[in-house]
Amino acid sequence: MLSCQKEDSNSKILKRKNVEPNLNKRAETYINEGGGVLNQMKGQGTGNFEFATANVLWRASLKTLDFIPIQSANYSGGVLVTDWYSNSLDSNSSIKIEVRFKSTELSPSSIDVLSYKRTCKNMNCSTAKLESNFSSDIKLKILNNAREISIKEKSKKKK
Repeated sequence: MLSCQKEDSNSKILKRKNVEPNLNKRAETYINEGGGVLNQMKGQGTGNFEFATANVLWRASLKTLDFIPIQSANYSGGVLVTDWYSNSLDSNSSIKIEVRFKSTELSPSSIDVLSYKRTCKNMNCSTAKLESNFSSDIKLKILNNAREISIKEKSKKKK
């Protein structure tokens, strides 16, 4: 396999490259060294993209919304949108949640949460924005999950 071998310019003999067999360790090392398609070095380029698994808010959002199917997840665009969801098959109403990421910092100002309710009767559906209390509750749950993830990561690094 050429992808696992490298050429020695002096002897033109192909040698095998040592590769970490544990994918999680290899990915973590790669991220920590600044690798990855979305990972740019600070101060270079026009933005500061991080690999999605390194973003605590992104992972916390996925964890918080794991009960709803995800319709669209665009990390580089900073938007996570769920599909329409109802906790009952017989229900005439369903909800949709959108999380907009403004920053990777663990701060309430780093994300916006929007939520919508769709009500259908006799094949006629109407959609309305939900009260801000519902969106605020989802945002608070995301931030709490992000804090928990961050605390766990910091305690792992100390070990």
